[in-house]
Amino acid sequence: MSDGIRILSATPVSLIAIIILFVILILILPLFVLGIIGAAFIRLGFSWISALAAILLMVFGSFINIPVYRIRRNVIRVPLNDTMDQGADISRSTSDIWDILVSCNLGGAVIPAGISAFLLYRAFLVTGNSLVLPVCVGIIMVAAITFVSTRIVPGAGMHVPLLIPGLTALLAGLVFWGGTGLAAAVTAFASGTIGTLSGGNIANLFRLSNLEIPDFSIGGSGTFGAVFICCILPALIA
Repeated sequence: MSDGIRILSATPVSLIAIIILFVILILILPLFVLGIIGAAFIRLGFSWISALAAILLMVFGSFINIPVYRIRRNVIRVPLNDTMDQGADISRSTSDIWDILVSCNLGGAVIPAGISAFLLYRAFLVTGNSLVLPVCVGIIMVAAITFVSTRIVPGAGMHVPLLIPGLTALLAGLVFWGGTGLAAAVTAFASGTIGTLSGGNIANLFRLSNLEIPDFSIGGSGTFGAVFICCILPALIA
């Protein structure tokens, strides 16, 4: 056309090619991400099969919450009536109880804790060093920083920062063992997972009664992402 303006029209062949490319990306991208995460678990000593099983159990387990206990909260109702403006006595009822169900998420709490215990046992067999003391110090360190950085949102729950716990755990593994290696990676893994759950959720349970939510899951929504990152980052120093 004139003035240097061109109009390009898509042929049926090009549209089919675009659709095929889009479908390939949808299919390959999750496999690529899964491969990266699987490689991280393999560097921690897992086989391909056990790494894939651990990842799938964590992902699908994130939809399963195991009830632990209930927090009972008395709700005081103040009824609106015409006598309120006249200074009459206000009737109150404390018979209504609002229960907050506290659960433990299978994929975000139970399985990572179990993997941490397995890695500690395996690291002890391989290196001969007990990692209990550095892991305990690392858990306290990660829990403290996670507790301070966790956002409490009324009506929504608790939001743990995605990267801060994992980076803190990574630093703990490097500092306590003076460099990289299996012991440093296992220390970072256990410190990150347990410390995130302890500081981000368990230490904040006393705030639940003010959040106005019907249920809360330890390691669930708002925390799972941070725990999952703590399972991947230690591979960098393994």
